[in-house]
Amino acid sequence: MSVTVMAGQRTTHNRARRRLSRVGLHIFLSVLAFIFAWPLLYALYMSLRRYGDIVANPNGPFSLPSTLSLDNYTFVWNSYPFLGYYWNTAVITIPALILTLWISSMVAFAISKYSWRFNLLVLMIFTAGNLLPPQVIIVPLFRLYNLTFANLPAIPVLSQLSDNGRIYDQFIGLILIHTTFQTGFCTFVLSNYMKTLSKELVEAAMMDGAGVFTIYRRIILPLCTPALAALATLLFTWIYNDFFWALMLFKSGDKRPITAALNNLSGQFFTDPTVVAAASIMAAIPTVVVYLLLQRYFVSGLTLGSAKG
Repeated sequence: MSVTVMAGQRTTHNRARRRLSRVGLHIFLSVLAFIFAWPLLYALYMSLRRYGDIVANPNGPFSLPSTLSLDNYTFVWNSYPFLGYYWNTAVITIPALILTLWISSMVAFAISKYSWRFNLLVLMIFTAGNLLPPQVIIVPLFRLYNLTFANLPAIPVLSQLSDNGRIYDQFIGLILIHTTFQTGFCTFVLSNYMKTLSKELVEAAMMDGAGVFTIYRRIILPLCTPALAALATLLFTWIYNDFFWALMLFKSGDKRPITAALNNLSGQFFTDPTVVAAASIMAAIPTVVVYLLLQRYFVSGLTLGSAKG
């Protein structure tokens, strides 16, 4: 009887410890989520305030507002060509995303499903590109982008995508640089994911007479849909939120994507933080929508390639 009582007490004690640890874990995750969400919540709060209300209160932005309104959003929408900035961002982000996933999926397919002498070396070269800070190449890249197409005979097709005879200050320039820097990471992730797919599928398709491109398009790509969706979520966020390249490779304000266009809201002598906050919230809406739509694929994609077999 005493043994049964002791076992029951031990079980109750273990349950209490697990319950306590679970409560502690939930508290920790809730605090961490609040810390990460605080900048967005604060920007939303500031966007609903009036600048005069902040100036009139001695506590400034940390004071309680007298009123909350959508006036800042109305002012930004009516005063700045936000639809044009959204269009510029779409023209840059969508082609760069598609081109990156297309190139990286083909390279990953060749590396993971075929054995050849330099497949490991090619994977290392693509992966090594992620280790290069983009800022270190800005000077030679700036000079290269400012060369005229007459000095670049190897790529005459680019002349059809430029209105000034250069890659600088053109959408194609930003598309190319994003594709270049994101392809390495996508190749690494997709190659690990494709290695988990059964090789018998490829061998059976080859025995049925399917060519390499047919195997890639009709067998491998459909099976990689979760991986491609997860990478698409990441790529869309990274390319959409880019500020450095958009600011350095564009001189025309009407061509800049929306993140770089936010820099136009800063005046030389005065900047209204409530207007900037409203514009920032408006700029963040597409990324939030894309994440909510692809959240299931994104969460499952966090463990892509972690298991094999």
